[in-house]
Order: sequence, then C-alpha cells, then structure tokens
Amino acid sequence: MKKNQNTTFREKMVNQLELPKDLMLGAAIVTVTGRREILITNYKGILEYEDSFIRIQTKNCRITISGAHLAIEYYTNEEMKIIGFLDTIQYES
Repeated sequence: MKKNQNTTFREKMVNQLELPKDLMLGAAIVTVTGRREILITNYKGILEYEDSFIRIQTKNCRITISGAHLAIEYYTNEEMKIIGFLDTIQYES
C-alpha cells in the first residue's frame, strides 16, 4: 500500500509541476503511424517476438502488439520501431 501511495504522490507532483511524465515516471511513449508502424520509447525489454504478436516490457506495464507480418525494424536501448499490419495494442498491468 505504501508503494501505491508513493506512486500517487509522485504522479501528483509531476502533474502539478508540469514535468514530462516520460522522464519523471519512466512512462512509455507509444507512437502509432497508421496501421503500418509503431514506435515505442522507454521500454525495458522484449518478452516475446512472433510474426503475429510482439510483447514488450516497460517500467509500468507490458504492451502486446498483435497483427500480421510484424517485425522489429530496429531497436536501441531507448526505442524500437515495429512494422507490419497492426491490429491491436494491449496494455497489461
């Protein structure tokens, strides 16, 4: 319970001070361009990688991208670009 209170306090401070959430909270930034590409910034790792889905771990959640002919075009320590035919993006706690 203390962790939730601390997280809530931190989020309130970031909001009140109008600080960038991606930097202060480690929030992932997901940028989707049409149904063909997605850019994810602030990810921690690749959990699963198949032609029909890719599961990514971020600091706060897991993100599953489903579709067809999915491929990771490139990745660095900070961001990755996924291409293919995107169907769904699912966030898991």
